[in-house]
Amino acid sequence: MLKYEDLIFKIPIENKSYMEDSKFVTRSIVLMLDERKEKGGNRILINTNLKRGLPLENINKIAGPIIEAWAYEVFSEINEDLNNKYFLINVEAQERLSMTDIVLQFKKENRYITGNIDVKATSEDILGSGKSPNITSFSRIRTAYIEDPDYMFIVLSIKHKVYSKRNEKTNMFDGVMEIIDYNAYDLKLIADEDISYNPALGTGQIQIKDIHYVSLVERTAWEFCQLLDEKYLKSSKRSLKQWYAEAVKYKWIKTKD
Repeated sequence: MLKYEDLIFKIPIENKSYMEDSKFVTRSIVLMLDERKEKGGNRILINTNLKRGLPLENINKIAGPIIEAWAYEVFSEINEDLNNKYFLINVEAQERLSMTDIVLQFKKENRYITGNIDVKATSEDILGSGKSPNITSFSRIRTAYIEDPDYMFIVLSIKHKVYSKRNEKTNMFDGVMEIIDYNAYDLKLIADEDISYNPALGTGQIQIKDIHYVSLVERTAWEFCQLLDEKYLKSSKRSLKQWYAEAVKYKWIKTKD
């Protein structure tokens, strides 16, 4: 009879500096956004020819790509300064179906640190908007830590509000999307009670229950893989047989074949 505890797992072992590196990356992200906000660069102007302005009740449907583009611009402009104080050396926007949106690379103390950034936009104006987002596919993120024990998946939560103001020259309404708050979390370090598993879509989606209220803990990549497995196997719509098929497919375990 198949038993989870009897399997021979591939156990990822991250670098001893991982916790320090994770704190460095999340702190740097917030400080870079702070710098932009302090300079007044936290407002995005959206000009349209709509006489009554933007449809604010549905603005969350287009906010995500706009906020993501804003964040990419912030990091890219800092990266242009080769001697920037954040030790940021490379910024890359990811393709549409990639697991994350932006990749940041830092050089600190003669080592390279890579943060994979998933941007999540939430609206202050719309109750519950983006509160419990899908983060990533169970099998995809589970595999990422096996392939790279130092894989760093950062959830960048950005809260915004949108309002319209009349342009005196055109007599039209200009839309303003204002960034009002943000935070960055290492997915691997988010507390058990703040992570949930949604069996819908493929192998299921890892979710954050409330992205505005997140607690962090210290854990290893292997501990996080075990937590992901537990979330999967506790779902009434999943079985150990299904998990085993994924484990063989993505080589999470050692087999005789």
